[in-house]
Amino acid sequence: MSQIKVTECPIKGLYIIEPTVHGDDRGYFMETYNFHDMQENGLSMTFVQDNQSMSSKGVLRGLHYQINHPQGKLVRVIKGTVFDVAVDIRKNSQTFGKWFGIELSEENKLQFYISPGFAHGFLVLSDKAEFCYKCTDFYHPGDEGGIAWNDPEIGIAWPEMKGLYQGSASAAGYSLDDGTCILLSEKDQNWKTLKETIF
Repeated sequence: MSQIKVTECPIKGLYIIEPTVHGDDRGYFMETYNFHDMQENGLSMTFVQDNQSMSSKGVLRGLHYQINHPQGKLVRVIKGTVFDVAVDIRKNSQTFGKWFGIELSEENKLQFYISPGFAHGFLVLSDKAEFCYKCTDFYHPGDEGGIAWNDPEIGIAWPEMKGLYQGSASAAGYSLDDGTCILLSEKDQNWKTLKETIF
């Protein structure tokens, strides 16, 4: 019997995965990945690389994709809380340019599978967050593309976010509701809008 519940999101190619958690007064146990459970639920991808990152509150990473070697990603949070986002960048898709977001946390233990053909990013809402993801292809240096996290035409509703678009992906003028500044890498502050990229 499958130990996961899989829900397809409104955008085809995105899935929320809820594991079965066995808990008692000692703690809990769960399977974080089982090949047979995934296949039973129609997810037959193969993963080749696992990654983990730690980020502080207000850090926003994204929106990233690989140009010639697109990756599928199975993402989850093992400490803290993030708002995780996928944007459809498949040119012939009926939902091209649309986004879907979900809160992932150590409490809800949800996982989010993002098929190849999406740009991905997340915003840290807790003091710290540890983020884990499995990838269907290896990372290829020099193959990374990106889209402005605040592209007004995509219109991602980042939670707890204050600030107005000033014509670039710069974090200047943006903060969380509690005053925490939004922190982006230099590279992430220089991505262009979806229309201004290769699309």
